[in-house]
This record gives sequence, C-alpha cells and structure tokens, in this order.
Amino acid sequence: MGAAGRDFHNFNVCFRDNPNYEVIAFTATQIPYITGRCYPAKLAGKLYPKGIPIYPEEDLTGLIKKEKIDEVIFAYSDIVYTDLMRKAALVLACGANFRLLSPAVTMLKSKRPVIAICAVRTGCGKSPTTRYIADILKKMNKKVVIIRHPMPYGDLEKQTVQRFASIKDLDKHQCTIEEREDYEPHLEKGFVLYAGVDYGKILEAAEKEAEIILWDGGNNDFSFYKPDLTITITDPFRPGHELAYYPGEICLRMADVALINKVNTAKKEDVERVRQNIKNVVPKAKIILTDSKVIVENPTLIKNKKAIVIEDGPTVTHGGVKLGAGLIAAKQYKAKIISPKPYLVGSLKEVFAKYSHLDNILPAMGYRPRQIKELEETINKSPAEIVISATPTDLTRIIKVNKPVIRVRYELEEKKEELKKIVRDFVKNKLD
Repeated sequence: MGAAGRDFHNFNVCFRDNPNYEVIAFTATQIPYITGRCYPAKLAGKLYPKGIPIYPEEDLTGLIKKEKIDEVIFAYSDIVYTDLMRKAALVLACGANFRLLSPAVTMLKSKRPVIAICAVRTGCGKSPTTRYIADILKKMNKKVVIIRHPMPYGDLEKQTVQRFASIKDLDKHQCTIEEREDYEPHLEKGFVLYAGVDYGKILEAAEKEAEIILWDGGNNDFSFYKPDLTITITDPFRPGHELAYYPGEICLRMADVALINKVNTAKKEDVERVRQNIKNVVPKAKIILTDSKVIVENPTLIKNKKAIVIEDGPTVTHGGVKLGAGLIAAKQYKAKIISPKPYLVGSLKEVFAKYSHLDNILPAMGYRPRQIKELEETINKSPAEIVISATPTDLTRIIKVNKPVIRVRYELEEKKEELKKIVRDFVKNKLD
C-alpha cells in the first residue's frame, strides 16, 4: 500500500529478486494519475517479467480476497494513527497480515557520511533546513549532494535515476509542480540533487561526486539511507502531531537533533508543549529552536491589493496546514484576499471537495499538464490584482498569468547558531 515513493523503495530493497515472496500488486493513494499503471519489468526484476500492476487503494479488500493475499505491507507517510489502524483493521478483517517495515530493514548503507533531514509532518520546514545545512557545508568547501525523497509520477523507467544540476533539468525530466517545489530552490543555490525510483542506483551515482550526502525527506517519512546524523523538525503550529502521526514519531524517536521550527510566529505555550513531548520520548536529542522567516519580494506591491494566495501543494492539502507563508505575507501587508473557490477549474474543484479545510488559499497543484493549465486558468479567472505565490517554485516558468506575481518563501534562521556548530563538528569528525 503506497503513494509512488516509499512503496517502490520497500519493494526494491526487500522483495525484488526475493523468491520467498510473490508480490501481486501495489495499491496507490493521495497522488493522482498513478493507478491503472504498472511497475515496469525492468525495475521489478527477473521474477516479474510482466511488471506489477498498480491499483487504487479502494480495490484493496477485493484484491485480498480474489488473490488470497497473505500479507499487506503498508508503505506511505503522513497518516494519523487512527486512520492507520483503521486500515490495519480492514486488512486483518479480510484475513491478511498487516505489516510495517522498520528503518533497519529498509535503509541502505552509504560509503559517504549521511545527514538525514526528516520531520514529524509535511510542511514543518525540511527543505529550508536542508538548504541551510547545505550552505554551511558549501562554506566549509565540502562537496555536498542532496538526495530527495521520491516523487516518480511520470515514466518510471526513465525516472530510475534522475540527476538535477540546473533549472533546465526540471523540464528535461518533465517534473510536476510538486517536484519543482522541492527541487528548484536547491538548484537555484547551485547544488546537485538526485531523485527517482531506484535508490540503490541513485546512491551509487551520488557517491561518485559527493563527499557528504544530505537526505531531504518527504512528508514525515524516515530516511532511505542509514544516517550518521538525524535532524528531525517539529511544528508548534501543530502541537501534539509529533506523537500522533506515522511515521513521524519514528523520525522523532530516531533524532539526534530535534528542531522546533517557526518559533518566531508560534504561541509560546505551543512551543513548550512540543518541547516537553520531545523530552518525554527522546530525551537524548538536542533540542534547538529555529525561526522560519518569511521573505517577500516587492512587498510594496501587496498593500491594499486584491490578492489570490498560492501555497505549497502538499503542505496545505494532506498536510492540513491552514496558515502558510503566502497568507502570512498577505495579512502582514494588508492585502485583500480573494477566495479562489468561485473560480476553480476542472480537477481543482475536486481538490477543494476532498480537502474541506481549504478556504482562502490555492494549493499549487500540477501533476499533469492539464492540471497545470487548470491552475493557470483559475488564477486568470479571479478578479485578483496580484498573485502572492508561496510555492517554492517559480510559477512564471511554467504558467502564464495576467497579473503580477510576488514570490514569498520561508528561510530557516537560528539565533544561537547551535545547529551550525553541530554540523561543523560532524564534518570535522567524519571528514577532516
């Protein structure tokens, strides 16, 4: 059971070429346009000359009964414990075992030192933290390569190993908006990034040009590689979530360093609640407080203007975040926020129906060219005078809008430079 990421990795590491198992199918959720396809034979290995079909998760109970399934392997992230156990109950009631695979059996060992940046929920600030650490390493003259959690939504064979070194590579690999959100900021800073489907082959390629590897996690998943240093980010805007979501709590319990991010805008009592939860479950972790600073381009263009606000897609959809950088900037500079609801086109209507908490923000959805066009049409239909875009990707590279676009982003800041010292000490111990 997956979402085109962790599921493929677990298969590659634990089941491909393993004669003790016959994998009948993948089921998929969250990500559109995945179901009805096939995990290709070239990736699936010699035991699966026809590949492996991918079904919608809604077909799960029927598959268990029809195929007499013995075991169902759960393999996706950012799910609340009640929903996880409800899925377990469904599987068990159908007569199959329900399994969760541990980091110990799914992590690959690298020849290079690995720093893993993980989180307890999507939208905590992994990418800004990765950029912050990558900058520290760059200033130390270390060759750093970033490996990003997978988002293989296109041709899986072509995406086996993806190397990104420039913005042009995003077009070369036909990246979705979600991929661009996570890859583009790293490329703008001059870092090489890898992603794809086969993370064993990806690791081999990255090791050839890296002194040190940064794992930039997805959602709240744990690393695909055995880390030498694990940094887990928590979010005081969602206090308690660090102990209520799978596999985020695993990331927290494995943390060497636990960041409490966004303390500059969070309530003190929420910061303290998160701090106490960290102390209770992982007392060995070093707790560091960090700010998530909102950077606004051309803020003078925002004041008193009618604005449509665009936020990072996964953060405000299945991440459930209601207040992102775009909305913060809009309120700070007194924009008149336009609800996108009356102007939604095509599949974006379904997105708002599925995620009922969405109101005055438009998630940057774009898993297919048609959906990217729908996003463009929705923006252009609105009576907004400006677009406040808080998606990490530069939307003007892929859509044409009839109003000015003001970009907003988060950057990590720390006052005491504790994280900087930890990273420097780590490098000295591992490389110098």
